[in-house]
Amino acid sequence: MFAVLKTGGKQYKVAPGDILRVEKLVAEAGQTVQFDEILMLGGETARIGDPLVAGAAVQAEVIDQIRGEKVLNFVRRRRKHSSKRTKGHRQYLTLVRVTGIMADGALVAGGASAASAKLVAEVAAERPANLLDAAREGGPDDLKLISGVGPKLESLLHENGVFHFDQIAAWSPAEVAWIDDKLKFKGRIERDDWIGKAAALAAGQNDTKDEE
Repeated sequence: MFAVLKTGGKQYKVAPGDILRVEKLVAEAGQTVQFDEILMLGGETARIGDPLVAGAAVQAEVIDQIRGEKVLNFVRRRRKHSSKRTKGHRQYLTLVRVTGIMADGALVAGGASAASAKLVAEVAAERPANLLDAAREGGPDDLKLISGVGPKLESLLHENGVFHFDQIAAWSPAEVAWIDDKLKFKGRIERDDWIGKAAALAAGQNDTKDEE
């Protein structure tokens, strides 16, 4: 089952377990929030709002308060060659995980099962099986190419046996939880999609080797 909700002037199609970035909400990490502007409920029988679906809501857990990518705006005034400037802006956002969908005031999808799955993943955190004592021949990959990884995080990853993109790309949810705890940046791996980006970088390396 899915729902289409409206928040911050934008619309999102969501299902239990989905993670999304929305315009900043006044809430702290770990708190539960509820979105009441539901435009549509999908499933065996779709319900379309007029404009909203009465009695429908989406519940979510706040993961973190974050900021979006920097947006640059270059301003140059015509016939004034000395008048130009670059302005940067990073939007404040809230990262949430959808935990349940409600219809007619009752929970119809997600809820306790989604929350339990998250808890099990955290409790069952396990050390990644592919950690290394040192980088392979040729040296470590530049992990800073992954969004959100700076020199400090790269150093911490090296200390914990992570040197290559393919290591990160192969992590399971339980292994991600273990690394999360070691890095002390809760939710960073999931939030910045390290696994997807590492997989793409690793694939690019393989393509280069094939061409050679």
